[in-house]
Formats: sequence, structure tokens, C-alpha cells
Amino acid sequence: METTRQKKIAGILQQDLSDIISRILRDAGRGNVIVSVTKVRVTPDLLIAKAYLSVFPAEHAKDLIGEINNMKSKLKHQVALKTKNQLRRMPELTFYNDDTLEYIEQLEKAAKGENNPLENKDLLKPRKKK
Repeated sequence: METTRQKKIAGILQQDLSDIISRILRDAGRGNVIVSVTKVRVTPDLLIAKAYLSVFPAEHAKDLIGEINNMKSKLKHQVALKTKNQLRRMPELTFYNDDTLEYIEQLEKAAKGENNPLENKDLLKPRKKK
């Protein structure tokens, strides 16, 4: 269960990360990719923050999350500058891909009957033989 302090810090980090990442992408000329910070979870000791990013279009997600993880120290420094009056110590940042939207889209297609595994056997993973 998250404490009120964790929720407040997560909200601050989510907003600041969103601003900084969108600015970095815009400056790098990657305006064709949309990144939103969907969730930030902070550990109870406030030393680690896990940020979940939703990337559109989804095919750029893996590469972009890798690039952002490589820029962790730069992002941490920029967020620390923005939150210097609110946080005593800046948590370590880790970024993950939030593929919830793709999962929902697959469920909607399945509900509409577009991805029927009975008609298209390739949709099912083959079972392992023992």
C-alpha cells in the first residue's frame, strides 16, 4: 500500500518526467513519436522510482525505452533541478514500457471476432510436448 508521501512524490515525478522527455524528443527531432508517462511508482524508502512509459507508435517503444534508460543520469539531474525544493534526495530512475494500450486493443479485436484463434490457428502459441 502506497503512503500519501509516495503518491505525492510519484505525481511530481510523473509530471516533471513527462515535461522533460517530451522536450528532449522535440529537441532531437523525434516529433513523430509520442511518449507519455502513464505511472510512476516510488519505493517506501523513496530511493527508487519506476516510471512506466507509453510510446506511440508502439513499434518504436523498445528502442526508445532503451535510449531513455541510457540517458537516466541526465534525466535524473534535470528532474532534480526542477524538484530541488520538494525532494531532499532524488530517487534512482528506471524506465519500463507500458504496453497496456496494445493489450486493450488486442482484447477489443478479440471481442469483435477479428482475432479468432479457432479460425486462425497461427494466433495460438504451439504447445510444448513433454
